[in-house]
Amino acid sequence: MATIHQPTASSSSATLQSTLGEEILRTERRIEEYGGDDPEEPPVKSPLPDNATSRRPSSTHKDEHDPNLVRFEGPDDMGNPHNWSRTYRWFLTMICSLLTVNVTFASSAPTSAAGLVQQEFGVSSEVADLLTSLFLVGYVAGPIFWGPGSEVFGRRPVFILTMTCYTLFILGQSLAQNAPTLLITRFLSGFFACAPLTNAGGVIVDIWDPVARGTASSVFVSMVFLGPVLGPVVAGFIAQDTGDFRWVFWVMFIFAGVCSALAAVFLPETYGPRILELHARKLRKEDPVKNKDLYAEAEKHGWDFASLIDRTIKRPFKMLASELILLLITIYMCFIYGILYGLFEAVPIIFAEKRGFTVSQTGLAFIGVGIGVVLSCFVGIYTSRSYPALVKEWRGFPPPEHRLYGGMIAGPSMVIGAFWLGWTGAYPDVHWAVPAVSLLFIGMSVTLVFISFISYLVDTYLMYAASALAANTIARSAVGAAFPLFTVQMYHGMGIQWASTLIGLVALLLAPMPFLFFRYGARIRAGSRFAPGVDLRIRREIEEEKGGKKGVEV
Repeated sequence: MATIHQPTASSSSATLQSTLGEEILRTERRIEEYGGDDPEEPPVKSPLPDNATSRRPSSTHKDEHDPNLVRFEGPDDMGNPHNWSRTYRWFLTMICSLLTVNVTFASSAPTSAAGLVQQEFGVSSEVADLLTSLFLVGYVAGPIFWGPGSEVFGRRPVFILTMTCYTLFILGQSLAQNAPTLLITRFLSGFFACAPLTNAGGVIVDIWDPVARGTASSVFVSMVFLGPVLGPVVAGFIAQDTGDFRWVFWVMFIFAGVCSALAAVFLPETYGPRILELHARKLRKEDPVKNKDLYAEAEKHGWDFASLIDRTIKRPFKMLASELILLLITIYMCFIYGILYGLFEAVPIIFAEKRGFTVSQTGLAFIGVGIGVVLSCFVGIYTSRSYPALVKEWRGFPPPEHRLYGGMIAGPSMVIGAFWLGWTGAYPDVHWAVPAVSLLFIGMSVTLVFISFISYLVDTYLMYAASALAANTIARSAVGAAFPLFTVQMYHGMGIQWASTLIGLVALLLAPMPFLFFRYGARIRAGSRFAPGVDLRIRREIEEEKGGKKGVEV
């Protein structure tokens, strides 16, 4: 049997491999230098021949060979957080997760003391609901400042500043003598509390490569939702036993103080560009004559005020308006996030009003949500078990759609949980455990949606992921702040069963989204300006290789 080779196809494949290899190296360098916040705008995509790739300006290519540019010294440089020991990286992941549990615990804990606040200050239930909503409004405003702040000054200084201020404003809530003081300090504490949510996720990206990031992200995202679940459980017992809403805030203050101390003592700088910038400054200081021309990429461009405004305010909303994937995912995550905070108003109606539960007993109902959150962590780890093999197969850039398996499970789970909760919770003669179990499905769904879609956004937008996540965070925090303000009225006006049915129908409408992205995501990304789509070119190379090996068999 003979094989006839076709030189033209081989030449085309060789050219494709060369240009693709350059693009992969260039993309990896941009991600290493800037994480998910590349200061350069993406090149405008245009129809290209099969053996071509879009290129950045030649200056970028020149910089790669600049002897004065300070960068990590090879793949094994211990200055690169990706190369720190696995034990140490997991330790930092747990610290970041604890900070996240703390600030999200603070978002929901006061709901159990809302009745005591009404009695103390003589305000309506709607005003008491603002304890949660104003905290989440702070989540809307904060990312605009703390994301860019961590890029200019580093992760560590921002952690220390924001955790300290957040703790002090909780102290203000503990000492508040009137409702306006309490509400204003709630907003301000939320404004500073969002920094761990924004920057702790950044630390995960800083210290974990894409292969191991799936497991770390599953653990971290689970902690994001474990905090709000623990809030009503713990605060319910405190409020009932003490009869004083201030004790809820005193416990929050102590917890926040401990976490602030841990951050100050144990969290190092992890942001690659900032590490390189500090190293360049150190080298210039050690030998001002010999090293005077040394510089880090972050010092060269992209860090002036106008550029920061463009990247942190204009670019996120530009992406939200122009990127179909980001827009649809943000809509889904806004709905899911709103449901989570709506539960803090709906669960007391189902268990306290309908079944006569005490405040502490009502808080225990959220244990079902917590179990769902923990289960989702294991599901997330299980669905990412094949990712290391995919990374090897796809030259380091597997299709982002492989991150969507958890979302495929989450959609049906939310539909089941919503209908189950509504049509069993509405009837007092149905044992309380039946609607309580439905909360497990809701908790698992909420967490899996976030694990799946956040990973999908990061892998889709790569060096522009920070802007995508900023737009997503601002939008979902705004929706989360709004849900508690109308949930009570909706459940009282429509009835528990029909209000939950409405939620279930919306969830049913959104459930196919991860399946549609799995099928059509690559096609959508091919037309995206901000999605590099390296995997699309790798796919073409793999197909070329297979075609070249087959040749023409005679």
